[in-house]
Amino acid sequence: MLLKAEQLAAHLERELRPLYLLYGDEPLLVIEAADAIRKKARSSGYAEREVLTVLPQFDWGSLLAAGSNMSLFGDRKLIDLRIPNGKPGKDGSAALQQWSKHPSADNLLLITLPELDWREEKAAWFTALANAGVVIKLNAPPLAELPGWIAGRLRRQQQSADDESLKFIAERVEGNLLAAHQEIQKLALLYPAGKLSATQIRDAVLNVARYDIDGLREALLAGDVARLVRTLDGLMQEGEAPPLILWAMSEEIRALAVIRSGLDAGRPIDMLLKDAKVWGPRANPVKKALQRLSTAQLEAALQHAGKIDRLAKGIGQGNLWEEFLHLGLGLCPAGKPGARINR
Repeated sequence: MLLKAEQLAAHLERELRPLYLLYGDEPLLVIEAADAIRKKARSSGYAEREVLTVLPQFDWGSLLAAGSNMSLFGDRKLIDLRIPNGKPGKDGSAALQQWSKHPSADNLLLITLPELDWREEKAAWFTALANAGVVIKLNAPPLAELPGWIAGRLRRQQQSADDESLKFIAERVEGNLLAAHQEIQKLALLYPAGKLSATQIRDAVLNVARYDIDGLREALLAGDVARLVRTLDGLMQEGEAPPLILWAMSEEIRALAVIRSGLDAGRPIDMLLKDAKVWGPRANPVKKALQRLSTAQLEAALQHAGKIDRLAKGIGQGNLWEEFLHLGLGLCPAGKPGARINR
């Protein structure tokens, strides 16, 4: 059974299943969902809890033993299984499938994992768990949906803000939901219930955005000038290595160039995306980028990337960060010549 994150609360009000699997790229959401399930389990008589963490040389027999052992006090037990690398391996796959076939009536199994790729989501162990219990994918909302997520969190503490203020908070905590959660809690401590003013929010919220390479690639594909400038500036301030940034931008541009060339030759987009190893959430942004970018633009961008590579090796003159910005702006719908990185 697959559930969306927002359906969990209503589900737990109705019932409690003997098996839950939580996974995703946002630790805060996974932790909150696990806490909600543990709370429900305690109120339902699962008084004992056993934590198992899958590390190298983990004995998967201990999971099956935990399921068969009775609690010392005869209570029902919650088994908290954590797989930090998301890969149970051959023995783990067999153990999880065996558990799924014969779930314990007196034990609840809660499994938490990090983000999984599409291969793991199609693995036999994952399918068996989904058929036997409840699976919830917990990923951070994209930037466009982050203001709505923040508004929902503010409502929980009887506060609200206008759209511009919500956008302001979202930009400051981009890519860091834990920081967003902390900032929202801080607003509850500083101000009473009701609508918050823009001044109150600006005075309280710190710039805690976690600028990362994935965010840069997303901004490049979307042609989002403001986000591109903000992310490059953040990466520079955090001391990110220029070769890593050049690699990320070049790889994205090279993939776009290959797919664009194939489209020009009349090949189907889905086949080209597969050949370029573009799938999952990345596929739609790539398709949208291809709608606005020509072969000439992409070839010029690759030449520019080559110039930056030479500059990074000490050949030629110029500022690497300004060149990164110009490279990105060249792929935006209507680049802003006046945009610059603060130094």
